[in-house]
Amino acid sequence: MNLLLLALARSLGSLGHLRVWRALLLPAVLALIVMAGLSFFLLDQIVAFLLDAPPVHWIATWGALAFAHLLASLGGWLLLLSAAYLVAVVLAGILVMPRLLELLSVGDYADVERRGKDSMLASTANSLWAALLFVLGGALTLPLWLIPGAGLFLPLFWMAWLNRRTFAYDALTLHATPAEWRELRRRHAGALFGLGIVMAVLSHVPVVGLLAPSLAALGYIHFCLEALRRLRSAPTAIEFNRENT
Repeated sequence: MNLLLLALARSLGSLGHLRVWRALLLPAVLALIVMAGLSFFLLDQIVAFLLDAPPVHWIATWGALAFAHLLASLGGWLLLLSAAYLVAVVLAGILVMPRLLELLSVGDYADVERRGKDSMLASTANSLWAALLFVLGGALTLPLWLIPGAGLFLPLFWMAWLNRRTFAYDALTLHATPAEWRELRRRHAGALFGLGIVMAVLSHVPVVGLLAPSLAALGYIHFCLEALRRLRSAPTAIEFNRENT
């Protein structure tokens, strides 16, 4: 938990640099354009579809028409928000992460040696694969929305999963060996997902939500590189490196 709070504090500190802001804003602007376009062309069709589909249709047939329209509208906006967030996450993983890594790795983490592989292709493939699994997972768990409260929890869960899957890998691919990545994932599985939850909650905050994917990239860089630094400086680091080389 201390490492998670440290990563969040350092992320706030990084926001004082203009070069960081230049990297953060592009996905936010493009996500806003995507959401505006989807809402203009598709929102009415999505709301109409939800009104004709259970469980909203059942509520309408019971006479609660106003409540049914409210649920359909809320569901439509949540779907559009998820679509815009997905676009922003993919763009942040492909475009923002490399720029932020370059800025921070030569400054705050200059002592963390690069032992991984600089593969733009692997990072892009990881981001696209995570996006596909996010869409499939969200679709397969739609029936669970019938459970009271699940409609609030499930979007946060999938956004958190998408954050961890995309940004944790991208933050370490240049610096960590495969063995180090597996060890960090084992040691910090809960905190890595917890950081994803924090950023998923931020995505629902007006205005700030547009920056959430880029902020997630920043937060995961601070978290992962500091965790890697501590792993290598721990008393057992020599034995660990010897066993995994």
